[in-house]
Formats: sequence, C-alpha cells, structure tokens
Amino acid sequence: MKREFEYSTVTSSEDVQKFGSILAQCFLASPDEEQAWVKRMGVENIRVIRKQKEIVGGLVTIPMGQWWNGGTVPMTGIAGVGIAPESRGSGAALSLMQQTIKELYQNDVPTSVLYPATQRLYRKVGYEQGGSFCSWEIPAQSIQIKEQPLPVKSVSLDSEIYYELYTKQARNINGYLNRNQTIWNRIIQPSDKEVFYGYVIGSVEKPEGYIIISQYSQDNENILSVVDWVTLTNAATKTFWSFLSNHRSQIDKIRWRSSAIDNLMFILPEQTAKNRFIQRWMLRIINVEKALSSRDYYPGIETELHLEITDDLIAENNGKYVLSIAKGCGKIIKGGKGELKLDIRGLASLFTGLFSPQQLQVAGKIDGTEQAISTATQIFAGTSPWMMDFF
Repeated sequence: MKREFEYSTVTSSEDVQKFGSILAQCFLASPDEEQAWVKRMGVENIRVIRKQKEIVGGLVTIPMGQWWNGGTVPMTGIAGVGIAPESRGSGAALSLMQQTIKELYQNDVPTSVLYPATQRLYRKVGYEQGGSFCSWEIPAQSIQIKEQPLPVKSVSLDSEIYYELYTKQARNINGYLNRNQTIWNRIIQPSDKEVFYGYVIGSVEKPEGYIIISQYSQDNENILSVVDWVTLTNAATKTFWSFLSNHRSQIDKIRWRSSAIDNLMFILPEQTAKNRFIQRWMLRIINVEKALSSRDYYPGIETELHLEITDDLIAENNGKYVLSIAKGCGKIIKGGKGELKLDIRGLASLFTGLFSPQQLQVAGKIDGTEQAISTATQIFAGTSPWMMDFF
C-alpha cells in the first residue's frame, strides 16, 4: 500500500523556499528570517514530508554530541519542526518524526535531543524529558561582590580560546552540548541586529574562564544578557560576578542561562536572583546498544544491570540486555534476567539522570526489583543535566 506521506531531503531551491515559508508561519517570523536560518543550519540537513508531491512540513537535523560523565556521545538535534496550517492534525508531524528516527537509527546515531513545543507528539515517538534549559535574572545592584581576583581582558569572538575553555567546562556538566560549528556560529557571529562583547577571565596565557555579553533596553530597563560563559575556578566565578556588578551604574538587570540548581549563585551574599523560565529538553534513545555503550560512567563502579526494554518504533531495540560497568566504560549484550523493565521513554530519563530510578518508579516509568533499582541508582547517579544552548 502506498504511503500517504513521503519523507525525503530537499531537491531544489523551491523546496527550501517552501520549507522556509512554512517555518515563518509556524514560528511567527518573517520569510527572510526563516530563509536565513535554514541556510545557516545547512540545506543538506533539511528533511521534508510531502503529501501528493507537495511539501507539507519538515525539520532540520543537527549532527553534534552531548557530554556525559566526562565523555561525549554522538547525538542528532532536531530543530524547526513545522507543519503547514492546512495539514495540521493530518498525521504529517507524526510521520515526519517517525521516519526521521528510523533514518537516524539506520545511520547508527545513538541519541537525539529536541526542544518540544508540545510533549504529546514527541512522547508518541519515544522522546522523554532529559534535562533543563533555564534562565535567571538578578538586579545588578544586588550582586554585591566587589573582589575581583583575576583580570578581565577583551578578546575577539573569533579566538580559539573560547572553544578550548568551553570544552574544559563541558566535560564536567552532564547534558552539555559538544557544539558543532552551526551552534558556535550563533555565539561568535551574531546577527546584524546584535552586538556581542567577549572577555577572557584571567590571563590570555592561563585563562580560567570567559564571558560573552550583549546589552539592550526593554520595558524602560537596561538589560545585560550573558550570551555564553565559562568559569573553571572559584577565582573565575568571583571575577564573573564582580565584572557584572561593575555594570550596575548603567544596567538594571543581569540575565544568564544556567542549571535549575545554579552553582554560580552559591557564592552570592543573598538569594536575590529569580528564575525567569525553565524548560525541559527531551531525549530519545535511538539505538539502545550504542547509547549505553558509548556513554561514560563513574570509574569506581563495577556492576551489571539486567534490563528489559520495549520500543514501539525501533523493533531492534526491544528485548533483554545486560549492561556491565567497569573502569568507567559500559558494555552491553543481549540476554539476561530482565530485572529492570522500562520502555524507551523511561530509558531516556534514566540515561540522562534527570530523575532517579526511585522517582521514575513512582512515576510509573520503570519497574524492577529492589536490587535492580539500587544498581541503576549507582550507575546513573550524577548532577542534574542541563545545557546552555537552545536550538
């Protein structure tokens, strides 16, 4: 039987223009803005869904990686999922996502991450909450940190120093992106409407962090937005805050992105920062064996976990597995006792550590013996996962 929807790459400039027009209507942007975004993301990364040869929707895939316990796992981000208004509710979005996931599996991609406009669609195809994207705000006058242990030096945004420092911090943050150049370009190549300023914290020869900022007025207030930051030491964190505090004569509020449990604020004298918003990105385990074997684990753990996994979309993921952990590495084979039962969505939240196995059990996402729950807690324990970047 012929499929109602046909999935493909774009084959012409007209295809790209049609996809851009759909996105413009979906995301309340101008056609020119969306066309520029599509070109920046890479035409080769566009996937579209057609009905009777007409493009009715599409998305963009972003090949990159994600850090877990000091190592990076290959991951494909999904962005710009859009369906033409006249085709919404027809099943086009579901078909688009199903076929994208199958393509990723065929390409041996371990995991995929996206930011959901609605969770229902993405849960249907196996995504689940994986980590946080959070924005904070603090009155500049309330920072009250005057000590600046390190110098701050203006550095061009095209300097390699940002890449090096970011990687050093990323290794220690579960969920952080192993950014590809497309993601980096949004930081080091702002649009014509934006001006970013970059500063290295510490000496250029021995840097301990950096801060990239922009400034603008909004609702009769002057805002300093931290576009990107790294602090590798206590001295760098103090300098980060003192540098921002020194803007207090012109700036009303400071905004930055960080974890839902933000360690930057730990050294502030008072709890004057407020959460502006928190979103949850979603992760999908595309290939069970590749995801669990390519992820790093804490080196002091030596144990094994018997899993039984169900996946309604990727049949190859179904079955019993034994995950063996030793010297920070995971090995996985088919078979075992199936002592921890979960579907592909429950595995996503377990994999990231957003919730503990006990919490997932209470939520009905996993079921297992007391020993299996205890073992899973050992294996997947860690800091709450988050990322700096929205895509």
